[in-house]
Amino acid sequence: MRKSTLILGLLGVVILAFRSWNPGPATPAHFPKPVYDFARNPLRSETVQLGRALFYDPLLSVNNGISCASCHSQYNGFAHADHALSHGIFDSIGTRNAPALMNLAWQKSFMWDGAVNHLDVQALAPITHPKEMGETLNGVIKKLNASVIYPSLFYNAFGDSAITGQRVLLALSQFQLTLISANAKYDSVKAGKAVFTPQQQRGYALFKTHCNTCHREPMFTTGAFSSNGLPVDTTLNDYGRGAITHRSADSLLFKIPTLRNIEFTYPYMHDGRFTRLSQVLNHYTSGIVPHKNLPAELQKPISLSPEEKVDLTAFLLTLTDKKFLYNPAYSYPKEIFSRGRRNPASLSSQ
Repeated sequence: MRKSTLILGLLGVVILAFRSWNPGPATPAHFPKPVYDFARNPLRSETVQLGRALFYDPLLSVNNGISCASCHSQYNGFAHADHALSHGIFDSIGTRNAPALMNLAWQKSFMWDGAVNHLDVQALAPITHPKEMGETLNGVIKKLNASVIYPSLFYNAFGDSAITGQRVLLALSQFQLTLISANAKYDSVKAGKAVFTPQQQRGYALFKTHCNTCHREPMFTTGAFSSNGLPVDTTLNDYGRGAITHRSADSLLFKIPTLRNIEFTYPYMHDGRFTRLSQVLNHYTSGIVPHKNLPAELQKPISLSPEEKVDLTAFLLTLTDKKFLYNPAYSYPKEIFSRGRRNPASLSSQ
């Protein structure tokens, strides 16, 4: 009897372990295959929850005041809406708008200039940037070890309570890999569960004619870099990818952002110069500044009547995914932080 009970108990442990392990998220039927290699960092619910806690915890910054979520708010498609340029520690102001975070398993490069080419190390850039979080991995590890909740969270995620920089970055990746937006009206139409209104259908036709080359559906980005004819902000002097590669052919090239949830991911462009979609459309019809690196499709302004701009906007609004924007699995993990009985910013022995 004891032997049978032991076997059944071990079997239960194996089943639970199997259920908590997932090589990758379920890919929507109309999406391409993810480019992220889940075999090297298979998803586990415990690791995802650890990453979620880290994403929302300001102790990742040197002054315990800025978290990843400070610049990437769920209700704004994991972008931010209250200012054009990102704000960091000690009220410092960055040089770019925080990009939206979603569908990251389908992206090969990160940041507006593509300075990071793998999600598993991307978080290191904002954590150590002097105008963002200004911390070091060693400093983060020290605070996590001294916290009330993290040793057990790391134990649950990795099988022991060792807190390392690699594990911090892998956990942050796992949480961000779950940020999949694929439940907008557009997706329902593609699945045959809804239909566009006549106005949305007209806008969709305009989109396919004028926008789909760069903002290719269903991801609504190619993930490539391009110039869109914006004049240089002379106070920032940001030349995009050219500053990374030092190639003149990359001057003023920025990563093409996804248009998913664009209704909520304002302000727009790498420097947040536009606050409304109408301003973006006006730029493409009458504001493009000629540049040697302009793509062929923007060598001439896009021709859109006022009515067509309204129709195109109506289609863009079908890319809003409210299930994504309000999914409790992506929200602040109060059920985790309540265990510490303190604000996460004070979960340090400093």
